[in-house]
Amino acid sequence: MSLQVISAAEALLKLAEFDAVIDARSEDEFALDHLPGALNWPTLTSIERAQIGTMYTQVNPFEARKRGAVMAARNIAEHIERELLDKPKNWRPLAYCWRGGQRSGALSLILSQIGFRVTLLEGGYKAFRAAMVHDIGRLCGALQFEVVCGPTGSGKTRLLQALALQGAQVLDLEALANHRSSVLGLPPGQQQPSQKHFDTLIWDALRHFDPAKTVYIESESKKVGNLALPMALLNAMYASPCLHMQLSDPHRVILLMQDYDYLLQDVDYFCTRLELLTAHRGKALVTQWQEQARDGIFEPVVLALLKTHYDPSYAQSMQRNFVHFANAKWLHPNDQSASAMSLLASKILNNHECI
Repeated sequence: MSLQVISAAEALLKLAEFDAVIDARSEDEFALDHLPGALNWPTLTSIERAQIGTMYTQVNPFEARKRGAVMAARNIAEHIERELLDKPKNWRPLAYCWRGGQRSGALSLILSQIGFRVTLLEGGYKAFRAAMVHDIGRLCGALQFEVVCGPTGSGKTRLLQALALQGAQVLDLEALANHRSSVLGLPPGQQQPSQKHFDTLIWDALRHFDPAKTVYIESESKKVGNLALPMALLNAMYASPCLHMQLSDPHRVILLMQDYDYLLQDVDYFCTRLELLTAHRGKALVTQWQEQARDGIFEPVVLALLKTHYDPSYAQSMQRNFVHFANAKWLHPNDQSASAMSLLASKILNNHECI
């Protein structure tokens, strides 16, 4: 039998050494968050787990364990038949469950009896998450960030995408959060990841960066949609040097109408999102914007949103939070186009003067 146990701290450093990472928890637990690259092989499915929990409290623990063993054995057999019949003997998986190790332990014991070199994560997902959250602080302290600042619609995300295409290290928080970081920033029908999974996505991105090279990141507030940034990352951003994007108002309006085209195609959804601004801008002004939107007059609404809502909040946030904002290098893309952002990215990466 070949079964080893590894601590969460060790697992943080050795994830890439395993041929597979197996999450033995239920589908619902896995969907909430999981280790990077993990495969979900439930020892008990979400429905089965609820059934066993009910039996445990309403009948007795012994009967629940017997019934749970039947379900677990059946599920593990299916995983083996589906996934492992073609695996060589030197295949090395890491397995984990929630905390106690019963579900991953049952799976790991059988796999090790077969002859696979199985490693069990001590303390399970709970221990790994605690170690991972702590490790975000270490990673942020070791990396060199440069913060792309600029008012809404100035092209910050487009510049990050252009930088990434040219080989730069980029941490795109809005992409990870599936949100454009504004009251209008959640596309209809889409959802953000859980807070726990957002944290994991950030850690997974950070750990792959080269500390010797700059990491470009967009200036953000404490939250992207409903998701909070890790405080260690936020503090690192606040203390980092800044680049300040400036784009003319007509080009900003064009950019936003392109990037938020889903709002223009679903006016009812647009007006519903505008309703959220009532507490900040007043009922009369929001109603005016809604009426213009329903009449297909979008440009004045977008410009008014920039000037009366987004720009004042942006200016206050930058001056209050970002230590080096006053000394930021100013960036002036020719327009909002991909080609203009590509040219600007090239200048930044080649240390050309961009002021």
